[in-house]
Order: sequence, then C-alpha cells, then structure tokens
Amino acid sequence: RQRALLLRVVRIAFLVLLITVTLLTILEVTPGSESGSIALAIGWPVTLGMAVVLGVTVILVDVFTPSKKIATLSSVFLGLIIAMVATIGIGFVVDLLVNAYDVQSAGLVATVKVIIGICVAYLAITTVLQTQDDFRLVIPYVEFAKQLRGTRSVLVDSAALIDARIVEVAETGFIQSPLIIPRYVIGELQTLADLQDKMKRARGRRGLETVARLQRMGTVDIAIDERPYPTKSVDQMLVEQAREMDAIIMTSDIALSRVAAIHGVGVLNMNELANALKPSVIPGETLTVHLMREGEQPGQAVGYLEDGTMVIAEDGVDQIGHTVVLVITSAMQTSAGRLIFGKLARLDAAPAPGAPADATPEPLDQPDRTARATPQEAPEPGGAEARVPSRPGDTPQKRRRSKRNPRR
Repeated sequence: RQRALLLRVVRIAFLVLLITVTLLTILEVTPGSESGSIALAIGWPVTLGMAVVLGVTVILVDVFTPSKKIATLSSVFLGLIIAMVATIGIGFVVDLLVNAYDVQSAGLVATVKVIIGICVAYLAITTVLQTQDDFRLVIPYVEFAKQLRGTRSVLVDSAALIDARIVEVAETGFIQSPLIIPRYVIGELQTLADLQDKMKRARGRRGLETVARLQRMGTVDIAIDERPYPTKSVDQMLVEQAREMDAIIMTSDIALSRVAAIHGVGVLNMNELANALKPSVIPGETLTVHLMREGEQPGQAVGYLEDGTMVIAEDGVDQIGHTVVLVITSAMQTSAGRLIFGKLARLDAAPAPGAPADATPEPLDQPDRTARATPQEAPEPGGAEARVPSRPGDTPQKRRRSKRNPRR
C-alpha cells in the first residue's frame, strides 16, 4: 500500500512538472511593456501538442507495464548506450563520405544520421534483451536480480485458499512473509463459486471467504497482484510468476507441487505441514461426516471434513447423501492429503414397543425357555418306542415318519 501511494505521488509530481515547464515555454513576457503583459510564444500549439503526447505516452507506458524488472530496464539503458556509441562512430564515417563526395545537402546528411541511430538503437536493445542471460560477466544486473533482501514472498494457490487452514496458521503469527494472491487465482475461485455443482460451488465460496478473512487480519501482510498474464492454466501462470518474482508457492495440490519442483520453484505444501504437526487420529474415536459419493471399493462411501480431509466409510454406500457417525478404524497421511477410514457406528438396540421402562430381567434360577428338552432314557429291547420330544403341532404320524427318516 505504501508503494502504491508513493507511485501516485511520483505520477502527480511528473504531471505538475511537465505542465509547469510547458506553460513557462509557451507563455512569455512582452518586452518593453511596463505592466509586463504575458503573450503566447510563436509556435505554441506545436510545443503544447508535443508535451501532451509525451506526457500521455509516458503515463500509459507506466500504467500498462506494472511488472517492471530492474533487469529489463538495465537492458534498455545498456542498449541505448551501445547505440549512442555506435551511432557516433558511424556518424564520423558518414562525415568522411560526405566530404569525399562533396555532398552539399546538410539536411539529407542529418536525416541519414538520425535514421542510422534509430536502427542501431533498436538492434542494440533487442539484442541485449534476448541475450541478457549470456552476458553475466558484462551485465552486472543479472547477478543483482538474484540477491534477496528480506523474506521471500509467498504466492497463494486456490487449493490452499479452499483448504482454509491457512487462516489458522496465519492467526498464530507463523507466517512472516508477505502473501500475494494473484488476480487469476481469485478469478478461478469466482468461476467455481458460480458453477451448478454444489460441491464445487461450496469450494469456491469457501476460498473467497478465506481471502476476505485474510484481508481482515492484522497479523499477515497480504496483497492482490493485478499483473496480467497470458491465457494459460493457473498452474503454469503460478510457476512463471513465482520464477519472475523469486517467490514460493503455497498450495495443497500435489500436482502443482511436482510441477513447481521440476521448474526449481519452492513450494510450501499444506498437507506436508499438517503431516508434521497434526497428531495421528486415534482408532476408536468417532466423527461426524456427510457422505457424498461412492468409493473405489465395493460398499465404500466417501465424505469430506471441513478442512478437505477425505473420510472413507466401510459399508456406507447405503448412507450416501446422509450425515452419519463413524468409528475411526485407521488413518493414513500422504503428501496428497490425509485419509481416514471408519465404520458406521452401531446404536444400542431400543426396547421392544409396549414394554415397560422399568421392566426387570427374569431371575437366573428360572428354567431357560429356549433350552432344548433332554431326551428320556432309551426303551428296553422289545419295549415301547422311544419318545421324541414334542414340538408345537407335532402328531404321532409325524413322529413315526421322523423316526423312519432322521433327516426329515
């Protein structure tokens, strides 16, 4: 904010200085007059027009190039110096040719020198800009750009904003680096918040709410970066901007972490931080989660906690769309996030309808009604048939058939 205010002051001072010099040029005091009357100078429209064009051009170049780099400016100045030296040398050659061939047109000679100077300046600037990395010993600004002063800035990805744990970390004061949220990241969150899918819409809104909460906090320095970038994927733009700013990317996306590592960009992974600080989940604890979809294995259902942790419910496919209580069986932490496995909590059986609330259990000395009857003693040889324990609806015919066919 202080830098933006200082830029406004510098721009206003530039306009005031330009207007003052222009007015002093086109206004002149009439000589010989006692009151010192002021009149317009000869050719003042040309002077005024040149001043307006020059001022507007400088302001537009300043406004539409917000991502200026000291390396680029140094390249331009170095190219101009080389062009001036080359133009002066070529000018001497042109003067020798003019004297040798006795050319009398001074205007033509001056025009040729100006055109040569413009062409040499163009070639020098473009050559230095395209080959600045190959002149480490000649161009010292390449090494100056790599020197860091203070802490490195942190570019925040949409995945870290949707995660929302960044707010809790910022509240503790552990984040001392300035946080930079690019405008295209906020645009990605707005796109998610406008989708028809409920899950994606909720993720987008949670990310925008995280941005608002960070802006209201006083423990972290946060800024919205407005610089435009070519139309690419958000991950590519983040990596390119981090390389230009020599910044670090904060994210919880494992794919972006790998891409940034390939390009040599530092990454702060929220899941790795959680893996280092958060204690393991104790099996046997319960948690409440809303099951949203089927899992990869048959019978599994998947839900998510508020911080984005995936919860897998065994045999919970019938409860998709409902909020259930799970008993944690195990947990696993990976660089892509934490996985929690659990089973549906079983509630105790309710008493039978119509039974009194203060019913007492039967005494233990009463006979067990479900116990099987003990068979009677076997009959003597030639005696009566052994009695088969009777069952409800049993008849002598059934008992005789049962005796003939024990399977039945």
